[in-house]
Amino acid sequence: MNMEKVAPIPQGKYVPATRFGSLIFTAGMTPRKNGVLILSGKVTAEQPLESYRDAVCQATSNALIAAQNQLAPREKIKQVLFLNVYVNAAPNFQAHSKLADFATEYLCTELGDAGFAARAALGLGSLPGEAPVEIQMICAVE
Repeated sequence: MNMEKVAPIPQGKYVPATRFGSLIFTAGMTPRKNGVLILSGKVTAEQPLESYRDAVCQATSNALIAAQNQLAPREKIKQVLFLNVYVNAAPNFQAHSKLADFATEYLCTELGDAGFAARAALGLGSLPGEAPVEIQMICAVE
């Protein structure tokens, strides 16, 4: 998947990522491209999981770009330490972890083994703008 490398546009009064020493914390990122959601609505069991892949990857790309924008020259992300995958889940949806696998796959494609992280995949009643997914991560820098 070829994601555009454009910095995410904050949808409120926050910054896309903050850094403290060698740690970077991203804000929650929804699947926005140039500030516009590429998919909205509840994630349902009736839809094939694959239909959500692009949205998950776009949100993950936004989080990764936000983290990378905190790097100094010659630095890189050494490890994604923790990944939160928030799902705007319909009551009958139960494949949160399988949906989160799309985020892990994207990060491993971009970062290799540094993309494997501990993670949580959580179902919520709603997300900002009715986004189907939101991604947040903590990264270590070297």
